[in-house]
Order: sequence, then structure tokens, then C-alpha cells
Amino acid sequence: MPLPRAPGKKSDRLNLDQPGNTAVAATPLQATNATQAAVPPAPAQRPTQRPVVAAAPAAAPASAPLEQIETRRPAPAPVVTALTPAPVAASVAPPAPTPAAQTAAPAAAHTASAAPAAADPQVPAPAAEAQRPSGRSRSQRRERGAARDGADGVRSAQSAAPKLFVLDTNVLMHDPMSLFRFEEHDVFLPMMTLEELDGHKKGMSEVARNVRQVSRELDQLVSLQGLDRPLEGIPLAATGHSGAGGRLFFQLGSLPTELPTGLPQGKADNQILGVVQALRRAHPERQVVLVSKDINMRVKAHALGLAAEDYTSDKTLEDGDLLYTGSLALPADFWATHSQNMESWQQGGHTHYRIQGPMCRQMHINQFVHSDDASQPLQARVVAITGPTVQLRTLKDFTSSRNSVWGVHARNAEQNFALNVLLDPECDFITLTGTAGTGKTLLALASALQQVFDDRRYSEIIVTRVTVPLGEDIGFLPGTEEEKMGPWMGALDDNLEFLTRGNAAGDWGRTATQDLLRSKIRIKSLNFMRGRTFLNKFIIVDEAQNLTPKQMKALITRVGPGSKMICMGNIAQIDTPYLTEGSSGLTYVVDRFKGWQHSAHITLARGERSRLADFASTAL
Repeated sequence: MPLPRAPGKKSDRLNLDQPGNTAVAATPLQATNATQAAVPPAPAQRPTQRPVVAAAPAAAPASAPLEQIETRRPAPAPVVTALTPAPVAASVAPPAPTPAAQTAAPAAAHTASAAPAAADPQVPAPAAEAQRPSGRSRSQRRERGAARDGADGVRSAQSAAPKLFVLDTNVLMHDPMSLFRFEEHDVFLPMMTLEELDGHKKGMSEVARNVRQVSRELDQLVSLQGLDRPLEGIPLAATGHSGAGGRLFFQLGSLPTELPTGLPQGKADNQILGVVQALRRAHPERQVVLVSKDINMRVKAHALGLAAEDYTSDKTLEDGDLLYTGSLALPADFWATHSQNMESWQQGGHTHYRIQGPMCRQMHINQFVHSDDASQPLQARVVAITGPTVQLRTLKDFTSSRNSVWGVHARNAEQNFALNVLLDPECDFITLTGTAGTGKTLLALASALQQVFDDRRYSEIIVTRVTVPLGEDIGFLPGTEEEKMGPWMGALDDNLEFLTRGNAAGDWGRTATQDLLRSKIRIKSLNFMRGRTFLNKFIIVDEAQNLTPKQMKALITRVGPGSKMICMGNIAQIDTPYLTEGSSGLTYVVDRFKGWQHSAHITLARGERSRLADFASTAL
């Protein structure tokens, strides 16, 4: 059932299917959205264009029902054959028409009668207007100006009125709280959307859980407000979501749709497109927008002349290049602009600086600053921010072989930054991003072995990852949980082999070492993380770019006291459907944990796996 129209608004259209209704010099979109009225034939004693202008119909009254108004254009023959100027006063009669004007008179009459079509701002201007004769009477110009003013008024009314967003099913499956993300605008749920939600509510998948949450939210809204007055909608803020200022509307009955015959009428996507089309015609005073995560559906909507948008409320960033990198390059004149009132001292084998200056406003806690100036090189970490004052602390140099971690030393500045925070017991949550071959897994595993076996800081290592295949799924895997996760942990095996390759005891000693290491490594599946609490564990989450923000939250909240979590991945290699660089869970936590004193983030920029892998990651 369509929503109630605003007072004084009406959306009628020309029925081109009836015989005799031919739109002269007008596009199909114009004829569909125009409000037509019958034009009486011109009187024989006044064969001028004045009757054509006077016959322009007024807007239909607000009380007229939404129906098809059939318009029959008068035959152009009488207007052309009897076109003889009559002796009328010059102040009243229009100029004598030229032969070109005689031919264009029927088209001008039809265009003048179609003036109310400007009610729809998305309908393009008719092509016939550009071909009108230049000689227009004063009354014609007044009539055309009135039509233009009416169109401008409708456009301004549309921009001022709240939008009406029609939600596709995949939006609710992706974000169960999407109902409350549209601020002051209204939300419309087609019946097919509710039907598809009902078909996906069973199961233990993330989609099924989201669907059940949507059902609970809808049930709560209906229970609190009821559907006694369905045309007025349900306030979305009724359940405590103060940011939602719009109303929720349901489709209460069938809506008249006219989709192209080539589209299957029974398909769910096409039915939702038909609902959007019907709402747009029934409410020309409002902007009706389809919101869908399905690219093909948005393309079809645009092809039908309907407004469609992607759901972007879940995106942390619009562009992945804007992601916080965790490091800041200092300009060459940094010390010249920040050395005034500077304090420095030695403590714990590190040099500390307390500075003030314009760049201090750009710094965050646990962010790394570096200067490549050969005369004054610096690699430091922001350890405290007090108002305009920033305290820096120099780093331990892990590029030297004397400070290697299980035989691994940093090969560039970013790896040195990463090892400094990975070995810091005060950092509980660390994120590492970078392209393939930058050393994310190797650095995390080496620092984990160092702190489990040598420092005895953690009891064991927990390794997990998202089981999203790169290609087609190979089916069910036999064995226990750890055996099922084995094929997904090829990166762990490769890095363990690298870390134990220098064992002087030969193959037997290397095998014994690997068995010892594996005794302290537990491989867990994300599917069984609910309700767990990890105490005194070093947790490594690989391929975290494939996690949703909700999954990332559920995983981080499993961490207990004395534990450290490392999340790493490449946001350019996302395999989960409907996830992008801006909406990934890894991007989400990097942005939300920025500035927390017990977290850090590093973007590894340089590949160190091999020259082939480094070139391929940039060239392909």
C-alpha cells in the first residue's frame, strides 16, 4: 500500500497503451511522469495559437485519486489548414505564425498541456522544447515561466523533505542495525524483503544470526507502537536509538508496477524494483532511494531510472589509503621548529624527549616518528601526550644482529617498529597490515616464541584465522578441530620451518625442536570462540581482513588478563562477500583503537620475502 501523499501533491501519468494516445516529440519518461488533460480543438473563428496556450490545464486538485488520466490530443489538421490571422488588436493577438510554426503547432500544444510533468525532478527536459519556434507571445512566455516556477518548487520541496529509503534484504543481513542508520530519513521494507529474511533465519552462520537479530528488532518496534495507523509509520527511535529520527513503513498490499517485460516478474529483486518504482510514482514530492549491497541490482535500478545507493554506514573509511599507518615522517626542519623549551634525559637505556610544536597535534600514543636526515637520524615512539606537550622515547635497534629475536632481525624501519611493540608487555592489542611478503606472520611468531619460551611471559600461543577459501571449497575435512584447521595453517608451518632451519643438531634436532614448539602452540577455530576467556595467552589472528566488525568485537572480547592479541592481514586481499577495505573488521579496529595507550598499529610497506614476491605484489 503506498504511503500517504503530502497535501496538494499528485502523480498522474499518460496512458500510452490506449489507442490514439501518441506522444509527439516527447520522451517515454516524460510521457510517463506528466499530468495530462484533454485539449479542446481550436475555434474556427480564432485560428491562432492563443487557444493552444489557454488550453493548458491547471494542476489536478489534491482530492483527486491516484489514477490513470486518459488524454486524447486533438487532430492537428484543423489547426494547420485554418491558420489564417484574424483582425485582433496587437496587444492581444500573437504574431502571425510562420510556416515552421504551423508545423510545430501540434507539438507546442502537446508540450504546453504536459507542463505539470515538471513535478518529477529526475525526468529530463522534453526534447521538443529545444525545437520550439522563437516567436512566442507574452501569454506563452508567462505560461512557460509558471511551469518552470512550479518545477523549481517541486525540486525544493523534494530536497527539503526527508528521503524514503527502500532496503534490500542483503543490507539487513549485512548489518542488522541498519534500520537505525538513516538519521532523519524514513525506511520502507517491501514484503519481499520480509519474506527473504524469513527464509534465512535458520542456521548458525553469521547471516542467520543477523537475520534473527533483525527479526527481534522489528518485533520490538511493532510491539511498542503497533500497526493501528500503518500509514503514519513507526518511529524508529521508539526502541532507544536516538540517532534514528525517521519512521519505518511496511508494504501493506500490492502496488501497481510496470517493469519491462524482459524482467521476470517472480524474481525477488525485480519485485523490490517494482515497489521502488511504484513508490516513486505515488510520492513525487519525495526522493525514493533503493539501498542495496548487490551491485547488479543497483545497475538494474539505474537502468530503470530509479535512484539506488550502496549501504555505506558500515564503512570506517571511504578510501583504504586514508588508513592510519602508525608512523609519521618528520620534516627536515623538525628540530628547528620543536627544539624550543625541549627537555631530554636518559632512562632505561633510552633517550627521552619532551617537545612542543605544531606537529605535536598530529601525533597519537604509541605512534612512531622517524627522520631520515643523515645528520640527525631519529626513530622514536610517542609514549605520552599532555596537552600541547609530547614525550618521545628512542627505540631499541632490532636491525642489528645482536638484538635478533629467535634469529630474526628487522630489515627495514617498519619491521623495527613492529618488533618494539610486539615485545612490549604494556601493549595488549597490536595490528599489523601490509602486502604479501612484508613479514607480518614471521615477526608475530618470532616475538611469540621469544616471550613464551625465553621470557616465560605467556603460557602458550593461540593461532587462529578465518576459514574463507581463495578458490572453490574442497569440502569437509576429517579429524579433530586442530586437524581440521591444519590445512589453513600452512603459513604457520612455513614460518616454523624458517625459524628452526639453523639448528646445528641436524634433521633430528630440527624435528625435535619443531615438536617442542608445537607443544606450546594451539590452533583454534573462530567458530568455537563464543564464551571463551584466554588467560595469559599470546593470541595471533591471521587473515583478519576477512573478519566483519561484529566478528572482530566478539574475538577481542575473549581476551583475558595477562594476554596479548595480534591481528594482521592485508586489506587489499579480502575474500569475504560484501566486505571492502573501508568496512573490514581490521580497518574498523585500527581506526577505533588509534590513540589508546595499550594498543599500537604498524603498516609494513616493504616486501622482504623475495625479489620475485616483492615485484609481483607491486606489478600485478
